Amino acid sequence: LYHMKDLLSADRIPHILVFLDSPMAIAVTEVFRNHTQLFDEETLEMISEAGSPFDFPTLTTVDSVDHSKALNYLHGRAMIIAGSGMCTGGRIKHHLVNNISRPESTILFVGYQAIGTLGRQIVDGANIVRIFGQKWPVRARVEQIHGFSAHADRNELIRWLSGIKNKPRNVFVVHGEEEAAHDFARRIEQERGWNVAVPAYRDEYRID
Repeated sequence: LYHMKDLLSADRIPHILVFLDSPMAIAVTEVFRNHTQLFDEETLEMISEAGSPFDFPTLTTVDSVDHSKALNYLHGRAMIIAGSGMCTGGRIKHHLVNNISRPESTILFVGYQAIGTLGRQIVDGANIVRIFGQKWPVRARVEQIHGFSAHADRNELIRWLSGIKNKPRNVFVVHGEEEAAHDFARRIEQERGWNVAVPAYRDEYRID
């Protein structure tokens, strides 16, 4: 929403209807609204010039399931922002059913899509996907924007590990794709001199 407000204020994107359809995102946005004293200087400057970074005239928050379903009957251009959970659950699946086979629609991913998830199938270029037990041809345009992840990156994790003064007996890298996990494990071994393992499915380790 912050970037949408910035782009709209500068007239860099069309002023289309925007629907925030995610109960969690709506709740978190409210937390931000209530703690403006923690904003950085750039955000405070935006507020002084253009008001709240989370409000603009074309934005509507979707506060019920019925409201969410009503979006299926929209005519004309609109943007629906829905928490995806990698498209494994939630309201996003209903929006996919209604848009994934429409060539005029665009599905834009801004988060990581793990192997084995519906979201990963879509970004990897699947021609047909199964949603709610039914097969749907993928005719919509599929795009990705990288850089919006809330996860710490490799350097941030190494910096966090540097704060651990006593050498741990073992370190387990259990998150991330296999190649990246092994690369990260090697870096920990090289920089920290720790014993690091990347467990595979059904591996067992004794922790005393």
